[in-house]
Amino acid sequence: MVGLNPSEVSPTTAVKFLGAGTAACFADLLTFPLDTAKVRLQIQGENQATQVARTVQYRGVLGTILTMVRTEGPRSPYNGLVAGLQRQMSFASIRIGLYDSVKQFYTPKGSDHASIATRILAGCTTGAMAVACAQPTDVVKVRFQASIHLGPGSNRKYRGTMDAYRTIAREEGLRGLWKGTWPNITRNAIVNCAEMVTYDIIKEKLLDHHLFTDNFPCHFVSAFGAGFCATVVASPVDVVKTRYMNSPPGHYRSPLDCMLKMVAQEGSAAFYKG
Repeated sequence: MVGLNPSEVSPTTAVKFLGAGTAACFADLLTFPLDTAKVRLQIQGENQATQVARTVQYRGVLGTILTMVRTEGPRSPYNGLVAGLQRQMSFASIRIGLYDSVKQFYTPKGSDHASIATRILAGCTTGAMAVACAQPTDVVKVRFQASIHLGPGSNRKYRGTMDAYRTIAREEGLRGLWKGTWPNITRNAIVNCAEMVTYDIIKEKLLDHHLFTDNFPCHFVSAFGAGFCATVVASPVDVVKTRYMNSPPGHYRSPLDCMLKMVAQEGSAAFYKG
């Protein structure tokens, strides 16, 4: 190790695993109110909404956050944060931390660069693995974010994060904790394909054309472009996933039923709520 620059030392899989989860948690602390606003916008307009929910209308991301703070208190944008951090440690660690290792596993021996097909396969694999492990945390996070509490007299279904896991398992069975797994896997396959692959491609092109060196500005521009592409492509599936995971037992027969009802009642524009 003596005489090597940090860039010449390849991090181990464990370092990538823990680093990805820790970084995702720090990012979640900053962006969680935006995620909560997205969930509120995505479920707005559902027939299942209570009378209280129908009286609260959200307009735009900033307007949603301000309305939540005004009607539910300053802590409301962080409802579900504990479950969100649990999700990031279990989800991002696998999805991002294992991506390079899985990509190398799928890359044929002797090949200098992984093909696009290899990157897509690696992204789908790590995404499916991450969802399978982290789905219960995602369900609890969405339930907390979608819950509206207008004052101390309003009903709270869950007393805390651990109580939410126990309550869902008791009332809906263990399958309730993995509710929406398939739409979530589909969403994350799309996100991985659009985000991971686009990130690699943008970064390679920037380096090949000597627009950047392999440093923070290059990573930032690549991540920005990849995130934009992933959001546009995955938003319809994300809305269906959120509504299905938040729905009470029996409200939707399947994710497909959720999608069809949403289109019939609210139109195709509902796919891009939030």
